[in-house]
Amino acid sequence: MTSPKSPGMNRRQALFSIGTAAAATGLATTGRAAELHGFPHETAMSADHLPVPAHRGGSFRILTDETDRATLKAAFDRLIPADDQGPSASEAGCLEFLDDQLSRPYGEGAALYLDGPMNREREAAIMGAAQVFATPRDRYAAGLPALEAYAQATDGAAFAALSPDRIDEILTGLEAGEIDLGDDVDGQAFFELMLQNAREGYLADPLYGGNRDMAGWKMIGFPGARYDFRPYIEKRGEELNLTPVSLIPND
Repeated sequence: MTSPKSPGMNRRQALFSIGTAAAATGLATTGRAAELHGFPHETAMSADHLPVPAHRGGSFRILTDETDRATLKAAFDRLIPADDQGPSASEAGCLEFLDDQLSRPYGEGAALYLDGPMNREREAAIMGAAQVFATPRDRYAAGLPALEAYAQATDGAAFAALSPDRIDEILTGLEAGEIDLGDDVDGQAFFELMLQNAREGYLADPLYGGNRDMAGWKMIGFPGARYDFRPYIEKRGEELNLTPVSLIPND
């Protein structure tokens, strides 16, 4: 974040650059496809590796507290604000995406090593930053109320009720490690978690509940989950104008 007055714009530019690089990498592959015969059946895709659609129905499973949701929405919508390039994070379904992910193994930290080291001070020195030993679900459960409490203590108002500029200042302070959210929350690490999840919700396949109407893909020009890119491999530097395709049809 290069300017405390414009984190939303800088975040959108960062999001755009990341997505563009990913799309460009996918279209620039030079290898030729080959059909594989006689592969070992034990290497076939197992059920736990298949895409799992987001829960449908409109109700939140983890982010059930209205104040927590309002705080998260306010933060997400400054990280990725609405503008002429696309909708805001919340408008694109990033809260629904995150709630669904937190209700699944991701929220439980299933892929994380969460057993703390013998000496946490030494671990922080080795890694160059404080280490987090809580699940994503627990980090949001602690971080969102702490962020709200900070706003109430410093501004006398709910975080979601603050002006966009003031929210930008707080997010900038969190990113820089200059704001203390209490002993139980690493403010800088919590900012990074929110930013990561906002980006994921904005750019993931709509199957997972975010990227509503494929707005994120349309913004960066990513063609989505197309089966075959071979017709376009040699068309480098050309504007392909491909309509994005999701893992789920007509979404």
